[in-house]
Amino acid sequence: MASHKSALKRIKQTRKRTALNRVHRTLLRHQLRRLRTALAAKDKAAAQALLKPTLAVIDHSIHKGILHPNTAARYKSRLTVHLNALS
Repeated sequence: MASHKSALKRIKQTRKRTALNRVHRTLLRHQLRRLRTALAAKDKAAAQALLKPTLAVIDHSIHKGILHPNTAARYKSRLTVHLNALS
């Protein structure tokens, strides 16, 4: 266990940051799951209603460092293509 004051502070900061990252990652995964479920059920109205908030959560995840920008772009592209395929 760390004994220096600065090391103890870093441990506290890491625990807090880890908890926040977990919250953001869980929010992202739940939102993606909701949209993918609507797409799988071919529920176009629900999917359209969920697309915009899902894209916003994906963009927020880039800002928070949860997702790499290229990964986020791939998610957004594929989800949009699936939604457009329902038309």
